[in-house]
Amino acid sequence: MSTNPSRSRTLRKSTGKSVLRSRARLGVNTAAADESASRLIDGRIGELGDWRGETLARMRALIHEAEPGIVEEWKWMGTPVWSSNGIVCTGETYKQVVKLTFARGASIPDLARLFNSSLDGNVRRAIDIREGETVDADAFRTLVKAAVERNEQANVKPAARKPAPDASASAPVKLLSGGNPQIPKGDGDAPVQAYIAAMPGWKRDVGRRLDALIVRNVPGVRKAVKWNSPFYGIEGRGWFASVHVFTRYVRVTFFNGIALRPMPDGGTPKSGESRWTDIHEDNFDEARMAEWVKQAAALPGWVP
Repeated sequence: MSTNPSRSRTLRKSTGKSVLRSRARLGVNTAAADESASRLIDGRIGELGDWRGETLARMRALIHEAEPGIVEEWKWMGTPVWSSNGIVCTGETYKQVVKLTFARGASIPDLARLFNSSLDGNVRRAIDIREGETVDADAFRTLVKAAVERNEQANVKPAARKPAPDASASAPVKLLSGGNPQIPKGDGDAPVQAYIAAMPGWKRDVGRRLDALIVRNVPGVRKAVKWNSPFYGIEGRGWFASVHVFTRYVRVTFFNGIALRPMPDGGTPKSGESRWTDIHEDNFDEARMAEWVKQAAALPGWVP
């Protein structure tokens, strides 16, 4: 079938005008689209002018504290988005709530139980914040870091995600935010020892001492690495503790820490049943840690 060149040019011109008219009907501001996402988010916070703007600004600051290199985006005609190897979370504002939706929330640990919305899905989880409510800052930063690490894991090629045969493998282990080693998920002692071997500086010695202390006080302890953290538990009873590296300390989290005596000082009522203690270079109280470990191992554990 022959084609009329003149008619084709007319159709292309008409189609282009239709696209522009459609964008105008949808409210797409082409000038605003050229502005940076950060300026658009600033504008959203400013135009809200109430508790929702203050809340969104506060949570935005915590996101950047948790992951300074995170990228701000503006998607879906007006939604603030924070990304690192994919979407970490979005920030939507409604009349009664500010909603922070984590794209992979169902697969990251929420030890402080911050998620209170979208709990039935297999992928996303959300935090709904209402007027007058606050979110535990430390727990939220930890959640953001876990989400960033989950995205990094999802972008690793399957072949590269296989555990190294031993901790002395030649390829250096990547250190994530705060110096936490990136170790593939795995059950058993081997991935835990790989994690400990990759802990930076004085923290490596703390990791070895912690691991030996737990093995000594909990016969038959079960080990694994999940979400770039060593987990310790009892077969059939769940996990009682985990270890995570931060910039200035090593954090030991007890999943039923609220029942320990004395109770560890890390965490708040919003942290649920979890409580934690932070070990700095010069404050590792092994006697107290041994008591906590023995108590925790005797309590019901956390089952993901």
